[in-house]
Amino acid sequence: MAVRTEPGAAARPPHRKDSLGTGLPYRAGRQPPARRAEFWWWVFMRVSGIVLLVLAVGHVLIMHVAGGGVERVNFGFVALRWQSPFWRTWDWLLLSLALVHGINGLRVITLDYVRRPGVRVAVNWTFYIVGFVLFALGTEVVFTFSACKWPGITQALRAALHC
Repeated sequence: MAVRTEPGAAARPPHRKDSLGTGLPYRAGRQPPARRAEFWWWVFMRVSGIVLLVLAVGHVLIMHVAGGGVERVNFGFVALRWQSPFWRTWDWLLLSLALVHGINGLRVITLDYVRRPGVRVAVNWTFYIVGFVLFALGTEVVFTFSACKWPGITQALRAALHC
């Protein structure tokens, strides 16, 4: 038994209204946006996700698995590790990308779920301000840390750091 449908009805996907009111056709997953700011944020999220995967897995393996595990991680270990610009840059990249990736993810969530434009702007600005403060504090710690200036540092660590 054949079912008759309206001509062309099967070819068109059903339309829905999203939180931005665009009424784009429904498809599984998100479509890449047009080549404006949203497109570049979309690209950033994919690229930074891959880079963060490498940085975070590398961090966990180096800090918590290899070379004696988590028992060796203490103030002296970090002080010796941060003598190298490579490790400071690694940790700063991890901090920076995680913050920007996370703040942008929160922004996308508010675009999807916060319907009132004024509330959406206020929530997003709260995320931006908190993210900037955390970025500034983290950057200061990573690039100005000097174990030699800490009180109570042992003589052995002081010698290893060449203070």
